[in-house]
Amino acid sequence: MVRKELEQYLEFLEISGIQDIYFSKKASAEKVITAKPSAFVSNTKGQKLEALQNAYKDCQKCELWRGRNKFVYGNGNPDAKLMLIGEGPGAEENATGQVFVGRAGQLLTKMLHAIHLRRDEVYITNIVKCRPPNNRDPLPQERAACMPYLLEQLAIIQPELLLLMGKVAANTILESRDTLTKMRQHTHLFQGIKTYVTYHPSALLRNEHWKRPAWEDLQMLQRDYEALT
Repeated sequence: MVRKELEQYLEFLEISGIQDIYFSKKASAEKVITAKPSAFVSNTKGQKLEALQNAYKDCQKCELWRGRNKFVYGNGNPDAKLMLIGEGPGAEENATGQVFVGRAGQLLTKMLHAIHLRRDEVYITNIVKCRPPNNRDPLPQERAACMPYLLEQLAIIQPELLLLMGKVAANTILESRDTLTKMRQHTHLFQGIKTYVTYHPSALLRNEHWKRPAWEDLQMLQRDYEALT
């Protein structure tokens, strides 16, 4: 497992354009490891994300891979100022490999449109990249296994705003056990990025009464987003 994670980390460094790794004399007799040129080397954010997606598509770091049809990495603008993070893929996402394409995805598109945003302006991903059985909440070990992928996405895209959709996403990113209601009451900081919390679109489909507070969340987000542009 350690070797696999090390190889994954070295791949990420190579993708990021780092060709040499220096060690102290105590650490190793070899002073330099030179990365071999490969297809993973890329220059643009989009190319880096695509390379990582291809590198991880056969991931078996947790048990979710057993029910996987498609690895659902993320979609959208690699230069996005706003990044949206949900919980995990559903049945349609597992079939297509695209994020938020079911009923919840259709609602999300409308939500973004309501604050004058198109899906191709933002980047959308999930905490876990493979579908949990029967759409259950991802387990702590499953979230932990996928977290390095999400952190890499954040490091490449470098968004200026985050929107966490649903309790699972918010609890995981903010390392909090608070209720969604409490987390929605104010903004947060994650790695220096201003972060909003709102309801997951699938929850809004189940409960119409949450649509108004969700709209209030989006309006506050809209003000911050428009201030950036």
